[in-house]
Amino acid sequence: MNVTFRWRKEPGARLSGSRPLDELKVQSPCVARVPDGGYRLFYTAIGPAKPYARCQGYILSAYSHDGLQFEPEPGIRIAPQPDVPHMAMRVLAPTVARCSDGRWRIYFESRGSAARPTVICSAVSDDMLRWTHEDGIRLEGFDGVGGPRFLSLPDGRGRIYCFASDVSSHEDRRTGVMSAVSSEGLNFDFEMDYRLRGMQTEYDSAGITAAEVIPPQGKDDLWTMFYSAWQDVPVDTKVPLHPSLDSEDASSEDFAAKSIASDIAGYRSRIFTAQSCDGLVWERIGCVIEGGGYSSDELDAVHSEDMALVEIGDGNYRMYYAACDRNGNWRIASARSERT
Repeated sequence: MNVTFRWRKEPGARLSGSRPLDELKVQSPCVARVPDGGYRLFYTAIGPAKPYARCQGYILSAYSHDGLQFEPEPGIRIAPQPDVPHMAMRVLAPTVARCSDGRWRIYFESRGSAARPTVICSAVSDDMLRWTHEDGIRLEGFDGVGGPRFLSLPDGRGRIYCFASDVSSHEDRRTGVMSAVSSEGLNFDFEMDYRLRGMQTEYDSAGITAAEVIPPQGKDDLWTMFYSAWQDVPVDTKVPLHPSLDSEDASSEDFAAKSIASDIAGYRSRIFTAQSCDGLVWERIGCVIEGGGYSSDELDAVHSEDMALVEIGDGNYRMYYAACDRNGNWRIASARSERT
């Protein structure tokens, strides 16, 4: 059975920057159910209260009883480590999994200097609030990997879907979605070939940044993927230079301002869906979430990306996603599905 979803955007923002830790930019949500009830939203942020001068982003959290009204929780959940070369600058794009021993594991994209490819690292926690970094790298390769999304497989293994960069084909672009599997959550092996290649259409001309998968709900159902893709800058648009990742003295305000200027200088991102019989070979279906463009007053007028899903009953889901309006304000928005 080919199950499709129709999505209805929910009014307002689920989360906006509201404190010195996140007032400049919020992105890349991940949501997890709290065992005692409610939802915890993890997200990437930057603000003037960053923990050290070179830091360009960390992972925070917020809690909600109903999945709609979120209250930020004090402190930083995951911070980059200035003395770890592959994690010296920024951690972002969290995804949470339950371990076999009852603890929680969070996977995230990790960035060092501009000369180092991005990698995926991890941390563990007993309560989803206090996290301990795990040594080493969970996944690395290509010209950088990131934007991880974890999926538990029916056979007990775990699969990470992530972007994989290939600068040989298109300089500094995230070109597609790869996957890797693990039997114990620490050592991952890539599965052959791309799940989806970017730059196949006008709307993913700048690549794919994240992909989350819903496995079949019944024996005749298909796998469903939601992925965020970027449309490249028009040829006649001048894009501000990205701030140097090696700058020792750049303030968080400077980094965020330049990053946001780049975000709204001609790019667009949208959320699409694809389906598969086996979770490996995918067929594109179409766009499910997009804003109205630079003349729109919507929260997601320019960007809709980096979605995270949680089941809310009757086979339906709530999708949280990073949204950017025409003025460069980033928030976390949501949409609710209806199965058709």
